Amino acid sequence: MRAAVVHAFDRPLAIEEIPTPVPDSGQVLVRIEAAGLCHTDIHAARGEWPVKPTPPFVPGHEGVGTIVELGPGETHGLATGMRVALPWLGYACGSCRWCNSGRETLCPDQLNTGYSINGGFAEYAVGYARHVVAVPEGIDPIDAAPLTCAGVTTYKAVKESGARAADVVAVFGAGGLGHLAIQYARITGAEVVAVDVNPARLRNAQAVGAAHVVDASQQDPVAAIQRLGGADVAIATAVNPLAFEQALRSLARGGRLVCVGLPAHNEMQLPIFETVLGGLTVKGSIVGTHHDLEEVFALHRRGLTRVEHAERELEEVNDAIEQVLDGSAESPRLVFRMQPGADSPPVS
Repeated sequence: MRAAVVHAFDRPLAIEEIPTPVPDSGQVLVRIEAAGLCHTDIHAARGEWPVKPTPPFVPGHEGVGTIVELGPGETHGLATGMRVALPWLGYACGSCRWCNSGRETLCPDQLNTGYSINGGFAEYAVGYARHVVAVPEGIDPIDAAPLTCAGVTTYKAVKESGARAADVVAVFGAGGLGHLAIQYARITGAEVVAVDVNPARLRNAQAVGAAHVVDASQQDPVAAIQRLGGADVAIATAVNPLAFEQALRSLARGGRLVCVGLPAHNEMQLPIFETVLGGLTVKGSIVGTHHDLEEVFALHRRGLTRVEHAERELEEVNDAIEQVLDGSAESPRLVFRMQPGADSPPVS
């Protein structure tokens, strides 16, 4: 099968033929129809995080496709022909205190799709039957792919923030994650402020519901948001720690900062005095559970969200990465459409 493979962190991804995987016990084989490009995939391909994947591997944790083969063992009600999503949480143990309390994204034994399990930048991928999520009828795979990470990640962040209808919610970073965070915050009824340095992204932020936009390359976002009375909630999806620090300083008294993005530079300054006197809360939110993703799909099926995306071919993966990094991508999310032929069997 055709796949984009990371062989070394300092080299471009290689488009090559590799063996089609065979599903093991409790797994399913999925023919990939679409796979979104997340900034996490770039971090993975370049080994930028403290815990690094082991090359060679196939990135991609926004893969969506149809099941073509079931492995032995429990199938959890899945069948061939079903469309499913392969999320970041590829496997969790199911028996630790976090899994048993509905917080499987904190499982210490988890395996992550496109990181420790080969992902969706390929014609086929395997997933654990217990952890893939069914995609409802009526949702285009091209939409479902970004919802599988960018959607569920920001949906969970908004839930974690406790945003309410009377709140001002500031979203720092209006790209692939941020444009969906804006929409989930709007669903709560909150007034949304979008902050970015890319004018095109800010225009798109207004189109998806932001009441205010702040170009952080032209003005101080902290001052701009404080002029509105300060943010009750700030959600940081950016890839620069400075944006996290600005998000914290933009909060009103009693405000909550939810950290979502994972910059390659792993530190931010946290002023203790202002945090204590302002009664501020800083918390992290890591993707979402499988139930959260089911809710994300349900909201999209009801027409309450829209995914801004542009399509690419898998062969364009390295160019697509550069376009994300330099901000020249014409849409907040780039999605690879895989077209192996509807009736073609798995091939090695």
